Amino acid sequence: MSASNPTLITFVVYILAMVLIGFVAYRATKNFSDYILGGRSLGSVVTALSAGASDMSGWLLMGLPGAIFVAGISESWIAIGLIIGAYLNWLFVAGRLRVQTEHNGNALTLPDYFTNRFEDNSRLLRIFSALVILVFFTIYCASGIVAGARLFESTFGMSYDTALWVGAAATILYVFVGGFLAVSWTDTVQAAMMLFALLITPVFVILALGNFDAAMVTIEQANPANFDMFRNLSFIAIISLMGWGLGYFGQPHILVRFMAADSVKSIPAARRIGMTWMVLCLAGAVSAGFFGIAYFSNNPELAGPVTQNGERVFIELTKILFNPWVAGVVLSGILAAVMSTLSCQLLVCSSALTEDFYKAFLRKNASQKELVWVGRVMVLLIALVAIGIAYNPDSKVLGLVAYAWAGFGAAFGPVVILSLVWKGMTRNGALAGMVVGAVTVVVWKEFIGLGLYEIIPGFILATLAILIFSNVGKGPSKTMIEKFDEAEKEYQDAHI
Repeated sequence: MSASNPTLITFVVYILAMVLIGFVAYRATKNFSDYILGGRSLGSVVTALSAGASDMSGWLLMGLPGAIFVAGISESWIAIGLIIGAYLNWLFVAGRLRVQTEHNGNALTLPDYFTNRFEDNSRLLRIFSALVILVFFTIYCASGIVAGARLFESTFGMSYDTALWVGAAATILYVFVGGFLAVSWTDTVQAAMMLFALLITPVFVILALGNFDAAMVTIEQANPANFDMFRNLSFIAIISLMGWGLGYFGQPHILVRFMAADSVKSIPAARRIGMTWMVLCLAGAVSAGFFGIAYFSNNPELAGPVTQNGERVFIELTKILFNPWVAGVVLSGILAAVMSTLSCQLLVCSSALTEDFYKAFLRKNASQKELVWVGRVMVLLIALVAIGIAYNPDSKVLGLVAYAWAGFGAAFGPVVILSLVWKGMTRNGALAGMVVGAVTVVVWKEFIGLGLYEIIPGFILATLAILIFSNVGKGPSKTMIEKFDEAEKEYQDAHI
């Protein structure tokens, strides 16, 4: 690996730019609210793009193109489900969550919101939801570190151990220093890079094949089933793929972006920007995998790496088709996808430990400066645990990542939605929903299956549990109803 390698130089410049943004954000971080929620100061563009970038990890540039490359267009059902889920999340959750969290003790985290919204003096909601966040996100962080390490390993020929530390160090540094503002500002840059990478690559693949018609003919010659949206898919399989969209309602790292918007009035513009970005990115990822079928059919001598691992299709196309300097920028888009998701997950874990355990149970009167530094120490602690898990890329723990999206979606999604639209919901209903959602995901995955993605039964049963337990026993207090009505009125007034 030469120091004059254009791709390496591009990666180094990109990483240094992200760290520099971290130090700029450091100067704007005055208190703990700034560190974990950016002082609720994000405008429409940053809210939209940081929500998108924190959501779409390396899966967008490796997993999805790889799935399309291997199995054809039928794998795009998951993208359709994600687009529908994200749009509904922006439409029904984003604005209301922004208002309700401010009216409920100016909540800085999801567990904080649940505790204040349901006046939970027992603090069971805070403890259970914070533990769910910590367990799942630590494993999630480990998978992000593995993805970054694999990228450095395959691009520069580094050993896995070296790649692990190099990939993790840059992300940890700017999160440690700059907190939420650094994560959100870097996410915005990273979202732009991901969009550039995903739009330019399919265009160059088509040009390399001659034109669009020639590419389509080659894909059909390779296997006509590549065009079949229902290839080898049952009704349950399609529902399961689209069911991924349900996960959006319960993902803490996405919901926290809505909480950080500067105003509820910024949400509609953010929704339009965010959904446009998402549709273009997913279309680019699907196109890269789809036209990659034609490219490697025409160039079988170059197909070795993608035959071994379909997820390398985007990386290989980039290396082959672009000038090394441009390839460096495009491949940095993959690093951007990995870093943007990893950074916000580290921060959500840090905020859970600092706000929901340290401040809530150990140091109620801790100063703002103390909380910021505890938050930074927690970023390091979570990162080191995640690196420890990632040291063995074949670890069975990493297999639990599949649970995380479903787990968050089922445990938190119904609770979040109903807490925002139903004033009759109670603490017992919220707790029952969380427990039933989380347990159903694990039990369904391990013992029932039936080919149905576990988030779907988890979401349904959690919703039923909330409705049943909220109607049993004592109803919501007068102050709970008053706060709900005030927040809903503010939301409705903003949308007149």
